[in-house]
Amino acid sequence: MCSTLSISAATNDVRLITLDPGHFHAGLVQKFMYPQVSPVVHVYAPAGPDLQEHLNLIEGFNTRADQPTRWEEKVYVGPDFLEWMLRERAGNVVVLAGNNTRKTEYISRSIVAGFNVLADKPMAITPTDFKRLHKAFSRAAANKVLLYDIMTERYEITSILQRELARMSELFGTLEKGTPEQPAVIMESVHYFFKQVAGKPLIRPAWFYDVRQEGEAIPDVGTHLVDNVQWVCFPDQALDWRKDIKVSKGRRWSTKLTPEQFKRSTGLDQYPDYIKKYIGPDGALGVYANGEVAYALRGVQVKVTAQWEFEAPPGAGDTHCAIVQGTRCRLAIKQGAEQNYKPMLSVQNSVPASAAQFEQTLQAAVARLNVTWPGLELRQAGVEWEIVIPDKYRVGHEQHFAQVTEKFLRYLADNTMPEWEVPNMIAKYCTTTEAYRLSHRTRK
Repeated sequence: MCSTLSISAATNDVRLITLDPGHFHAGLVQKFMYPQVSPVVHVYAPAGPDLQEHLNLIEGFNTRADQPTRWEEKVYVGPDFLEWMLRERAGNVVVLAGNNTRKTEYISRSIVAGFNVLADKPMAITPTDFKRLHKAFSRAAANKVLLYDIMTERYEITSILQRELARMSELFGTLEKGTPEQPAVIMESVHYFFKQVAGKPLIRPAWFYDVRQEGEAIPDVGTHLVDNVQWVCFPDQALDWRKDIKVSKGRRWSTKLTPEQFKRSTGLDQYPDYIKKYIGPDGALGVYANGEVAYALRGVQVKVTAQWEFEAPPGAGDTHCAIVQGTRCRLAIKQGAEQNYKPMLSVQNSVPASAAQFEQTLQAAVARLNVTWPGLELRQAGVEWEIVIPDKYRVGHEQHFAQVTEKFLRYLADNTMPEWEVPNMIAKYCTTTEAYRLSHRTRK
C-alpha cells in the first residue's frame, strides 16, 4: 500500500496540488490566502486554454489592488500529467475542478496514492462513476485521508437560517411526508451560461456544453440541491444510501444556444466536432442542461429541479429556491424578480387558527437566531413573515469557496470529519446518478 501523506498538526503544512483545472471553481479555492497553506501550488495539466484561463485567474488574484494573494504556481504540462503528479508527490491535497469525464478516475487514483482530495461537484456523473466513487470512499478510510466535495450552498445565509428554523420543533413542528403530487420538500435552481466571475466575463470551455464531459443537470448542479435537502431536513444524521433513498422519476430536457451565444460564451467561431451531434436544423446547439428528479428520502417526498438559461436578466444571477413543509409552518427561500433577485427567507403559518401564538413563537425563534446572527428582523408580508437579513451576512458565491476551504482545512487538522459527512456524500451521489439512469431509460 502507498504511504499516506498526512497533515502535521505542529506545522500546519498544507501543500495544494491543482489537477487538470478546467473550471473557474479551481481558481476560486485560491481567491484568498490561508495561514496553514503553502503559497507554492503545483499544477499538473494538459496544454490548452483551460490551463491558461486558470493561471490567468490566479494571476488576477495576485495582482489585484484589494487583498492581493501571493500564490506561486509551479506548472507541469504534458499528456502524462496525472502520472507525473502521482510520481512527484509535490503536495498533500489535490484540488479538482474541471472536465468531469475523468474526475472520478482522478479522485480514485489520488486516494489510492494517499492524497487528500478537495473536489468541486460533481464527483460522479453516471451510475458507473458512482460505483467507483463508492470504492474511493472506502479506500480513503483505509488510507486515512479525506475526500470532500465543495458544497457552497451550505454557506448561503438563507439556507443556514432555514436549516436552523427547521430544527426548532416549537416553530416548525415535524417535517411533513408529502405526496408525489405535493412534495414536502422542493428545491429549484436556475443557472446561467454567460456570467461575470471576479469582475470579468466568464469564458466557458467548449466541452462545458457537452453533457458527456460536464454532466447533465441533476448529476451536475443538482448535486447542490440534493445536498441541501439532506443537510436541511436531516441535519447531522448519517443516511444509508441503500435503505433511505427511493428515486421514482428522472427527466431531462435541453436549452438551446444560438451560434452567436456560443461564440459569446466560448470565444469560438464554430462548434467543435464532438458536440455537432446536438445541433438542430436551425443551427442551435441543444444542451441537456435541465433536469428534474422525484424521490423519497426516509419517506419524505422530494422534488429537485435544475435549469440553465443563457444569460440572467439585468441585476440578476444564479437563483436558488427552496420550500420545506413542516406540520406547524412552511419555510421558503425565494429569489425572483419580486425579491430583486436576492435570496429571501419567509415563514408561513400552517395552523391559521393559532396566528397569535405563532407570531409569538416566531419572534422567540428569531431572538434565538440573533444570538449568533445579530441584526435579524421580522417583517410581515401578507400571510407570510419575512426574515430581514443584514447585508453583512450576504457574502456571495465566490466568498463561499473560501468558507468551504477553511472548513476542509479544519477537518484536515483533525484528520477526521463529522461521521455523517461521508455516508451523506455517498447518498447524494446515489440519488443524482440514479436520476440520470431513470432519465435515460428508453420510453415506450
